[in-house]
Amino acid sequence: FEVMIWVQAALVASFLAFASAGGAVLEYTDGNFEDLIQTHDIALVKFYAPWCGHCKKMAPEYEKAAPKLASNDPPVALVKVDCTTEKTVCDKFGVKGFPTLKIFRNGVPAQDYDGPRDADGIVKFMRGQSGPSSKELKTVAEFEKFVDGDENVVVGFFDNESKLKDSFLKVADTERDRFAFAHTSNKDIIKKAGYSDDVVVFTPKKLHNKFDTNEFKYDGNYDTDKIKNFLVHETVGLAGIRTQGNLFQFEQKPIVIVYYNVDYVKDPKGSNYWRNRVLKVAQNYKRKVQFAVSNKEEFSSEIETNGLGERKDSDKPIVAILTNEGKYPMDQEFSVDNLKQFVDEVLAGNAEPYMKSEPIPEEQGDVKVAVGKNFKQLIMDADKDVLIEFYAPWCGHCKSLAPKYDELAAKLNKEDVIIAKMDATANDVPPLFEVRGFPTLFWLPKNSKSNPVPYNGGREVKDFVNFISKHSTDGLKGFTRDGKKKKHTEL
Repeated sequence: FEVMIWVQAALVASFLAFASAGGAVLEYTDGNFEDLIQTHDIALVKFYAPWCGHCKKMAPEYEKAAPKLASNDPPVALVKVDCTTEKTVCDKFGVKGFPTLKIFRNGVPAQDYDGPRDADGIVKFMRGQSGPSSKELKTVAEFEKFVDGDENVVVGFFDNESKLKDSFLKVADTERDRFAFAHTSNKDIIKKAGYSDDVVVFTPKKLHNKFDTNEFKYDGNYDTDKIKNFLVHETVGLAGIRTQGNLFQFEQKPIVIVYYNVDYVKDPKGSNYWRNRVLKVAQNYKRKVQFAVSNKEEFSSEIETNGLGERKDSDKPIVAILTNEGKYPMDQEFSVDNLKQFVDEVLAGNAEPYMKSEPIPEEQGDVKVAVGKNFKQLIMDADKDVLIEFYAPWCGHCKSLAPKYDELAAKLNKEDVIIAKMDATANDVPPLFEVRGFPTLFWLPKNSKSNPVPYNGGREVKDFVNFISKHSTDGLKGFTRDGKKKKHTEL
């Protein structure tokens, strides 16, 4: 018995030591992982290596999320394990790359973590994994605590027999990774809140302003799709706080994105100062244009992509407008008047979209080189079938493909088909093409350019010839449909 007491005391001491040494993120080792991980109902474990670039990038976000999740009800622990020193644990759980993230429930690995890697996204995702999908509020004090946090929360107020309640709970089950849900049938809470058989989104006090309502009430029926649509599209206000974790709420276009040092923890006053100016403009475009504010550092790569790289060090906010026609960076210094004028210019079609592009080649060889500025003319408007490769100069597979691609283009240089390539790192890839790795190839029939077909076949010259012979719109002059060279024909 005394030995058990001693072991328990040692475990607690070890736990506290690691908690205090590593901040809110707990660092476990081969010697204590198995015992300490069992002390958590739910935990997210990051297996990492100190030299890993992705790990370094994620580390401050992980640290930022940890205290919020530690105070969650129920609490969620964020744990890290250094796989360069704690090899036994990492081998046990099959860690092969970094960072590897796994969700543990009562000490047992339950699933791989495939959620966001920014602080807000981690918090939302893991809150959604803990406890029931919707927390039942039984007292006024529980209600006040729930709505008094630092995130938007969704509360359902119901009589015990309610079709809306049934739909609400179904939505909570499917959307728990995105939103924090609670519900109540307590009469005191319903009386205090002033809602009955309603679904309401409560905005945290730090985001309250004179332009928006602080509570968004759902006005539809008990259709689950309509409830989801309400939560996604109608609860961020006139100028929502757009983060990497809630991008799904800001997909509608046109959208005006204002970038500055948004930080409601370190600088709530400064964050509200600029957001209020954005809100002043946004109120003129209700349901016509979506507005959002985003942190400059969090979206640094997006700022470059949207043509604002030269202005990213500005002391004032910088602005980009995204429409279905393109992206428009604002050149003028930020002010209420300049922002309104710029929005009007873009909506009226009087602004030029930004396009990342290499110079248009003065000469073209057998493999046609597409860039941002000539893509439409060379690829989309051409009355020919097209095979296009999106590549990166540093990509090893792309380098291996290059001589075969050149040979293919030379072999088909007199056919009614364009063999093209585009450096996807130096040019904007049109939205029609989903490029997630390199090389990525698409086939575009000349009469159906709006429906590019991903090419997933072999990458030898004969594989390409066989594919193009079979799928070419009018057939090839020098090859049969099965890819065999026609006799007595010279190309």
